[in-house]
Amino acid sequence: MLAASQCNKNLMLLAGKVNELLFSRSSGIFTLWQAFYNWAIAISDRAKMRGRTKEAEELWKQATRNYEKAVQLNWNSPQALNNWGLALQELSAIVPVREKQTIVRTAISKFRAAIQLQFDFHRAIYNLGTVLYGLAEDTLRAGAIVDKEVSPNELYSQSAIYIAAAHALKPNYSVYRSALRLVRSMLPLPYLKVGYLAAPPAGNPVAPHGDWKRTQFVLNHEGLQQLNKVEQKQTPQTLSGRSGDAVHIDKAAIKVDVPDIVSVSACADLTLPAGAGLCIDTIHGPVFLVSILVIVADSWESLDGWFDAIRLVYTIFARGKSDVLAGIITG
Repeated sequence: MLAASQCNKNLMLLAGKVNELLFSRSSGIFTLWQAFYNWAIAISDRAKMRGRTKEAEELWKQATRNYEKAVQLNWNSPQALNNWGLALQELSAIVPVREKQTIVRTAISKFRAAIQLQFDFHRAIYNLGTVLYGLAEDTLRAGAIVDKEVSPNELYSQSAIYIAAAHALKPNYSVYRSALRLVRSMLPLPYLKVGYLAAPPAGNPVAPHGDWKRTQFVLNHEGLQQLNKVEQKQTPQTLSGRSGDAVHIDKAAIKVDVPDIVSVSACADLTLPAGAGLCIDTIHGPVFLVSILVIVADSWESLDGWFDAIRLVYTIFARGKSDVLAGIITG
């Protein structure tokens, strides 16, 4: 009782300090967004001590509201977005099952937003991997695809991509190394990501919509490669075609080498076919692709996976860690 009473006292004192900051005309060391941010951290610490109780649920909800206010006041705060995602993840473990999916999806969006602000934010990358893994487990237990979105296997594969990326950026972190051992087999080895995208004929990004074809693409530490029918059967080990098998590389196939990437962005205009557009700007000019995935209802959400994966591979290259990623997917 004494410990709980002291905790309440500390929280009240903190609340008083926060109120002073909120209504003070002089920001001093703290700014308004930092006041909400620090308040959210204090509430989160208290929630952790309450386990899986109703009180903890209310505290986590209060923490998420304060993180939301902090982000509204300062959108350029990847750490606040990451913590917001963590608070939502904790909340999802307490609320009734019917509420869980919405909260988990919101947590995913916060981690993803944090990564988009700071591409090498390995903690947010890892956290996104763990929340996707949990979603895969929940979807598998449910015995059906939730909301007709993605299968458990696809969620496991997405989870593995982020955990592998976090490990590549920080290979000495034992937590990342342990998690990678659990999920590595869920990657489409020897690639990081495999899937279908609609693409125009190589060298003609403004081709008529009827000329765009839905083909398989693979991504690894070297870059993004469109596979022709011959390659799809033989599955080369690398994008350059080095393998024990004789591999024919179609010179007309689209290929984007990681060092050539300038930027990656979502795009939508009348020159693209229906679907979620992705533009990869390279030193040789832009490459346009469209995600048209039959199984996935929300194609813009499906494109997020490609968007993140390509940017993560580039970020790992820019940080000089491509050899670590290569070891993960080819070792």
